[in-house]
Amino acid sequence: MSSSTPGTRPIVLWLFVCAFLVFCTLVVGGGTRLTHSGLSIVEWKPISGVIPPITEADWQIEFSKYQATPEYVKVNHQMSLDEFKGIFWWEFLHRLSGRTIGVVFALPFIFFWLRGYLDSALRWRLIGIFLMGGMQGAMGWYMVKSGLIDDPRVSQYRLTAHLSLAFIIFTAIVWLALDLTRPRLIKALRVQANSAVQRVRRLAFGIALWIGYMVVTGGFVAGIRAGKAYNTFPLMNGHILPPESFLLEPWYLNLFNNMALVQFNHRLGAWALAALVPWLWWQVRQLPVSPRALLASNSVLAMLVVQITLGISTLLMQVPVALGTAHQGGAMALFGLVLWLNHELRTENAGGVASR
Repeated sequence: MSSSTPGTRPIVLWLFVCAFLVFCTLVVGGGTRLTHSGLSIVEWKPISGVIPPITEADWQIEFSKYQATPEYVKVNHQMSLDEFKGIFWWEFLHRLSGRTIGVVFALPFIFFWLRGYLDSALRWRLIGIFLMGGMQGAMGWYMVKSGLIDDPRVSQYRLTAHLSLAFIIFTAIVWLALDLTRPRLIKALRVQANSAVQRVRRLAFGIALWIGYMVVTGGFVAGIRAGKAYNTFPLMNGHILPPESFLLEPWYLNLFNNMALVQFNHRLGAWALAALVPWLWWQVRQLPVSPRALLASNSVLAMLVVQITLGISTLLMQVPVALGTAHQGGAMALFGLVLWLNHELRTENAGGVASR
């Protein structure tokens, strides 16, 4: 049973809506990347950019700007205006979704502040999230600029930073919302948990960090299109670690630029999760935890099965847009469930189940 006060319930709902919008933006961003649409809009107009081309003349102007980019000159020089419209709408919707998050976050925040719903600590946490959202918009444009100069591909480093920041923002929003669902309980969490609960907490926290590793390696897989290579499973073209995994010099460049090692690192993360998450699920079941914690644990295990299935299918089918986008969204769904489980385990104390 939730112990949130009536004053916090609208804030909790608002935060979960914002988290869902972050998820949707991530999914649209995945589709934008997989359809190679990210370089179709060559200017960053935070305000006027919310209005798409309307007339045929407007479309011709946008198309002429794109025709001056390296991507058009080197890759898409035979593209028609109608084909350009297809990639334009993907990028436009991705940018519009990001701007929508800003509006949906900012306006209720001002309202709650003026109505006195936010104490000082909560205001600062929300301001921090808003500033990260602004950084994310700037990072998105910084990423796009890298593909508008010479090489018609965005930097894998900037893409990974953009993706990772989305997950950080999602984490901040979801964790704050979970804190506000049971504020009285959260204030009582200084109670010392027994050793068994502490071990499970550490394991759950480690898995959350490991999913962060998966996000980073997945960003590099996407950035250099490593999913288009080694489309076999469980081996990589007959090898556990392909022999060409360390061809680049100096050696550390292989971690970011070598398709073989980049994909291997992402696979390694998946294999580790396939072992760690069932172990966590089993450990949680051995504790006298609440039904909520058990539900969270079951959900994490089920979502891992879905996500690994999506990952393998995406690989074997050479990254079709629908599966690749679903796999990226599945990563955030799995991460959100792991955050929920971590939060539930914080409420388990030395006496067993904390009061709900």
